[in-house]
Amino acid sequence: MKIDTRQIPALGVILSEEFSPAELDLDTETIKFCGPIRAKAVISKSYNAIGVSLSLNAPMLASCSRCLQEFNASFNRQIELHYAADKLEPIIDLDPDIREEIILSYPINPLCNDACKGLCPKCGCNLNEGGCHCGST
Repeated sequence: MKIDTRQIPALGVILSEEFSPAELDLDTETIKFCGPIRAKAVISKSYNAIGVSLSLNAPMLASCSRCLQEFNASFNRQIELHYAADKLEPIIDLDPDIREEIILSYPINPLCNDACKGLCPKCGCNLNEGGCHCGST
């Protein structure tokens, strides 16, 4: 998402855009986006600063850190970005900052649910599907 600061009116502007997660190289081993990322930016301009209030939404798949099963999740994030207004560089590219904010908000240990029992440490059976028969649980 690029902003031309010369095109921002005094009252500000609202921009909406969808982009592919592949454009920002967002997929990891535990997080995969399964649809476009929807971005809505409310942009304001003062004498020497540009403010961007950004809303990001996307469907994603995550791997549970306890039972290793994939589950559906949704990515929703509100971001506030601020830039200096530079007459020599009137175009602001938000993509690097959007990518950074998305990656920083990934869950460290995603869980399919708070009561996930995980895997048996001895035989690897998913304890959410019932007890195992190895005798360690």
